[in-house]
Amino acid sequence: MDMSDTIRSLSTSGFSPKSQIQRWSDALTDLCGRFDVDPLEGASFEGRINFTTVSRLKLCQIEASQHRIAHTYARAQKTAHPYIKILFQTYGISYFEQDGRQIEIGPGDCLAYDVSSPHTIVSPAVTRHDVVIVPKELLQERGFRSEKMPAYKLSARSGTGKIAHDVTHAAFDEATRLSANSAASVAESLIDLLLLPLREADRMLDRAGPEAVYIRAQAFIREHLRDPDLCIDQISASLGCTKRYLHMVFSDRGMTVSDYIWRARLQHCRQELETQSGKTITDVAFSWGFSSSSHFSRVFRKYFGVVPSSVHKTAAGAR
Repeated sequence: MDMSDTIRSLSTSGFSPKSQIQRWSDALTDLCGRFDVDPLEGASFEGRINFTTVSRLKLCQIEASQHRIAHTYARAQKTAHPYIKILFQTYGISYFEQDGRQIEIGPGDCLAYDVSSPHTIVSPAVTRHDVVIVPKELLQERGFRSEKMPAYKLSARSGTGKIAHDVTHAAFDEATRLSANSAASVAESLIDLLLLPLREADRMLDRAGPEAVYIRAQAFIREHLRDPDLCIDQISASLGCTKRYLHMVFSDRGMTVSDYIWRARLQHCRQELETQSGKTITDVAFSWGFSSSSHFSRVFRKYFGVVPSSVHKTAAGAR
């Protein structure tokens, strides 16, 4: 495949607020799939993307004002996103959430995640980051398990992470000067470099280690999230560890097992309320393991700052 012969740029500057959101959404669709874009409380949305290709890799430099993007469960069922995104944060703070797991990323951090799996990224203020969008098949060809890959937070401040970021930046700067053959070779080398920190992180997931237990607990919770009787006894029994150890694993990440379960359920409920107007609020709540409408409304408001009916009405009104 030929590489790009230019660096393309897109900016939302000078457009109306509604057009800014549509323009940004269209740009993301061209790069890696469809997303919902929310400027949060901003009166406008200012964003700029510079992007190019090096063989089959897409390289981007992105700057954006406060916003939230979401690849929802409804979109995940309708569209294919066969990519792994490797994001190097260079300015500002963002909050990534996928499968109920929250990750804070700041300057010097690298985040690698499966774009096809529903997720959200919230950036409360201006952020900048360098991004490499990699087709999953390129990683699979190298023996890296990219299907249902958990999100990895890595350091790009030193070691293999820093080398991978430096080469990514250089590849972007030199992309327009590469022949098609050179671009293919550079892409191959860059993929191998990007895989180095990913493989290191993967090897650290010793099956008995706390990170591995956390990942396995997440998977069990995802599979049984609709079960109203889901509890720590079931999870610890399935994982073959004590309840005390499981409590410790989640406590080290700033939450309890119960907090994690309810937060994941609330995320699913909100996504359904925003996308499926045919269901009542009670139907949605009960389908995700809640057994009391009043309790659901109370914890929903506490977590999101709005009542369920406002989200439901907004989604229905948008149709």
